Formats: sequence, structure tokens, C-alpha cells
Amino acid sequence: MNQKKYIKSLLFKFSRNRCSEEEIEQIISYFQKNPKEQALPEAKEVLKHIVLEKNERRKSKDKLYAEIEDRIYHQKTYSLPQRPKKQQVWFTSIAAIFITVLSGSLFLYLTKPKEVNQVPIAEDSIILEHEDGTLTGLSQKGNFQLTKPNGKVIGGQRGDLLVYNKHESASAKVEYNTLKTPNGKRFKVQLSDGSLVFMNAGSSLKYPVNFSRNDKREVFLIGEAFFKITKDQNRPFKVSAQNLEIGVLGTEFNVSAYPEDTTAAVVLVEGAVQLHTKQNKAEPSILKPGQLASTTKHIGDLKISEVDPSIYTSWMEGRMVFRNMSFEDILKKMERHFGVSIINKNKAIAKEKFNASFGQESILNILEYFKKTYGLEYTQECDKKFIINPKTNKMN
Repeated sequence: MNQKKYIKSLLFKFSRNRCSEEEIEQIISYFQKNPKEQALPEAKEVLKHIVLEKNERRKSKDKLYAEIEDRIYHQKTYSLPQRPKKQQVWFTSIAAIFITVLSGSLFLYLTKPKEVNQVPIAEDSIILEHEDGTLTGLSQKGNFQLTKPNGKVIGGQRGDLLVYNKHESASAKVEYNTLKTPNGKRFKVQLSDGSLVFMNAGSSLKYPVNFSRNDKREVFLIGEAFFKITKDQNRPFKVSAQNLEIGVLGTEFNVSAYPEDTTAAVVLVEGAVQLHTKQNKAEPSILKPGQLASTTKHIGDLKISEVDPSIYTSWMEGRMVFRNMSFEDILKKMERHFGVSIINKNKAIAKEKFNASFGQESILNILEYFKKTYGLEYTQECDKKFIINPKTNKMN
């Protein structure tokens, strides 16, 4: 059987949803190499195929295909003898329909994302998105092996830490995983180069399963994370976070770059980092330990100041520290930290700035602090919804 006939036979199989993944790849490869080739079957071939298929057909899992085939067969058996003059027209019509459906089905298969069997994931789960789009739900106390589709073990989870085996890929192609922490949850991931990333609530980190042996190490952050980078003189480590690009060799630093915040910031704890904004790549800045670099996202300015790094890394211990922070930004942090919704109806206080520090306190204790100290009024509608009410003048 020559290649063209073989492809036709595969197209027939595809129309009946019986192609294996390998056979579908062969079809795709054929049309990629022969874009002008007309390998679709002709009308007579289609009809012959339909008759043979009817006589030799086995039960299909897809009842719709079986029903269509059955109707075509009976239409042909009983209707055709009554109108022999229209037989050729009818044959051609059926063939046209068959070819149209076949072509459309193949097009949809080639263009739509591959469907995967997906286990339902709880809404508050930490989510690991694999290279092929499949999702795995993680808890903060899980324990499992992380494998590739071919069964190769590439790491595993131990409690609130996801560890990737140390391995360097010689391939130019880099496969990525994405780890997403919902509001109210924190998690850690150890990358294949040994670097450790602490992820804050409401954050997402995209990273290579294996870093390329001959290229830079690069990850992409949305939200907040603390990085402990393994030193490698030959491969700088790069973090892209909103409009910030941070380059390091071996160091410890915190990055905060939430989409809903107007500013993004980097605080250096140890080592040195070089950074710039995407709007201003010509003049990178060098941070020293104890310094904070902040930028207004849409402007691209970069301001450096001396700070106490422990204030900006307190979230890793479950603490909340606010320094000269507006009330509306405080509420954003509380929503992410506790995984709740807070609606502020007291617009007069939104821009006011506060200083406060809390250990591992409940949200009610923090709201009560603001109530007693600043006269804040609030109501709780359910476990995860709070309303900050406009201040009223009550007469005692």
C-alpha cells in the first residue's frame, strides 16, 4: 500500500473515531509535508467504504456514529431501488456529506486543545499545571510522586513542599510546569537546580521542569514569592514579574507583583540582584542587602530605599505587618492571606495609611483591632465575607 492509500485508510478510521494517537500524528505529519495533496477519498470510495463498514462493523462506544451508519445503510437498501435514476446523485450527496464531516472533524482535532481526563479539583486546592495542560490538585499535607506521561519520576511532594529531582536537560526544548496557590494558602517548590521558592497566597509561578544545561534559568511570577537561589556562575537566574525583570547568580530576595496592586517591589535579603523595568531596560539597578526597589507598573519608574527586610518576609511565618500602607491595600493583603472577601463601603478611609503588626491572628482579631483603635465598623455576612461599613455618628 502506497502512502496516499494508507493515509486514506487512516482518514476512514479517523471518521469512525478509531485512530490511535500515533496514527493521528501520521495524518498530521502527512498534510504538513504535503499541504497541496488531495488525499481525501472520492465519492465512490466513500460509498464502498460505507457498505463494507456496515457489513463488518463492530459495536462502537459512540452511539451517534452507529446510529448514523445504520440510517445511511437502510436509506441505501430500501430507498435506492425506487429511484434508480437518482442513485448517482444520492451517492454523491452522501459522499459530500461524509467528506465535509471528515474534513471538519480533522480540522477541529488539529486546532482544538487536546482533551484530557481530568479529576475534579477542589476550589481551594493548590494547583499544579503540567506541560500538557493537565491539572493536579495539591494540599498542604500531601505526599505523592511526580511523574511524566511516560512514567518517569521527576520529583514528588512532601507536605507543603514540591521537590523536582536535580537534573539538567541537554535538549533545547524546555518543558514548563505552573504552580498556583489560591488565596488563604502558601506553598513551597524546590526547582531542579536546587533553588527554593516560597509562594505566598494568590500567586502563580511558571518554571522549567528541568533547566537547560546551556541556557539561563528563568521563571515567571505573578503574585509574591521569596527566592533562595542556588549559585551557578555559568547560568544566571532570571525572574520576570509583571514589569520587573530581576537577574541574580545566588541570593535571597522577596518579590511582590500582584496584578491588582499598583506597585511591584523587590526586597534583597542576601547577595546582590540586578533589575530593571520592562519600560526602561537601558539602565539596570543593583540592589544591596536591606534595600527595596519599587516601581509603579504603568510608569516604569524605579525607586530604591533602605528597609528592614523582615517586614517584607513576615508572611512566610504567617504574620502580617503593615508599614505606611493604605487601608485599601491592607484589605487586599487580608483577602489574600485569609482567603476571604472584604467589601469596603467606607470610602473615606480607603486612602488613609496605617502601621500595624500582627502575629498569627484570626481575621476577626485584626478587624476588632481596627474597630477598637480607629472606630472601624464592620459586619460579617458569612465565614468568608465581610463588609466594612460607613462610619456612623452614634449618640451614647
